[in-house]
Amino acid sequence: MMRSLFFTACLAPLTLVFSSLCWLFARVGADARLSHRLECLWARCLVWCSGVRVTADLSALDPNETYIFMANHQSHMDIPILFATLSGYNFRFLAKESLFAIPVFGPAMRRVGHVAINRANRRKAMEAIAEAVGLVSRGVGLLVFPEGTRSMDYSRLGEFKTGGMIVALKCQAKVAPLIVSGSGRVLPKHARRARPGEVTVRALPPFDPHALYTLKEREAFKNDLWARMNGAYQEMRQ
Repeated sequence: MMRSLFFTACLAPLTLVFSSLCWLFARVGADARLSHRLECLWARCLVWCSGVRVTADLSALDPNETYIFMANHQSHMDIPILFATLSGYNFRFLAKESLFAIPVFGPAMRRVGHVAINRANRRKAMEAIAEAVGLVSRGVGLLVFPEGTRSMDYSRLGEFKTGGMIVALKCQAKVAPLIVSGSGRVLPKHARRARPGEVTVRALPPFDPHALYTLKEREAFKNDLWARMNGAYQEMRQ
C-alpha cells in the first residue's frame, strides 16, 4: 500500500521534470539521443518507485541493430518497463494520438520524435507511417504495440491490428518480438494505483519480414506473428 502511494506521489512530478528536460534538450545530439536517454532515466525512476522487479532476457538481440520492436500490451507500466529495459537502443514508439494531448508530456513526445497515429483517419494514419519509415531510415528504432490497446485477458495475447504489420513491412528493419509477462497484475487497465510485483521481458529472435511477406500478405504476417508471440507468452506464464 505504501509503495503504491509513493509511486502515485512521484508519477506527476517526475513526468513533469523529465518531460520538460526532454523538450529542452530534444535538439541536442543526433536524433535526439540525449532526450531519449533522459526518457529512459525517467522510466527507470518510475520502475524503481513502483517497486516493480523486472527480469529481462535480451540475449537474442544485437545492440548494434535497428529494430521494429513488437511488444504485447497489458498495462500503462509497459511503457516505462520497456524504456528502462531497452535503454541501450535509440528508438521511439508509435502511440495513440490521445497521449500527445497530455499537457507537457505530449508536446515533449512530439519534439523528441515519437509518432502519433490516428487510426480513425486514414490520411493521418498514412502520414504517421511515413514518419515512422523516415525515423527507421535514419537508424532510429520503433516500438509498436500490435494489439493496439491494453489487453485485460492475461490468459492469451489480444488480437493484433494490421497497422503494425504495414509499418513493419514499409520500414527496412528487422522485427524483434518482445514478450512482457506480469505487468497486467502491476497496473491493470482502469486501475489507478500500481502495485509492486515481478515482470518478465523476453526478446524472441528477430527476423526480416520482407523476406517472408509482401504488403498484400500482411494478414498472414499478422496471424503468424501473433501465433509466435502467443506461444512464447504461454511458455513464460507456465
